[in-house]
Amino acid sequence: MQPSFEEVEKRAHALPEDPRMELAKSLYESVEEEQASEAEIEAAWGDEIKRRLDEIDSGKVKMISHEEFLSHLDAHIARKRQA
Repeated sequence: MQPSFEEVEKRAHALPEDPRMELAKSLYESVEEEQASEAEIEAAWGDEIKRRLDEIDSGKVKMISHEEFLSHLDAHIARKRQA
C-alpha cells in the first residue's frame, strides 16, 4: 500500500536540509517537464488547426453541413452492418 500524501510530506520534512532541497528541486523539475509537455501539445494542436484551415482556404477539402455529415455517417454504418 502506498503511503498517503501526509505521510510522505511528514517524512520529507524530517529530512536534513540538503536532501530536502534536492527533493524539492526534483519535484519542481518533474512538474516543469509536465507543463512543457502540455505547452508542446498545445503548440501541436495549433499547428494542426492552422493546417486544416489552410486546406479549407485552398479548396483542398470541402466543408459539409452537420446534417450532411450525419447522413454520410449513417450510410457508412449501414454498409458496415451489411458486410
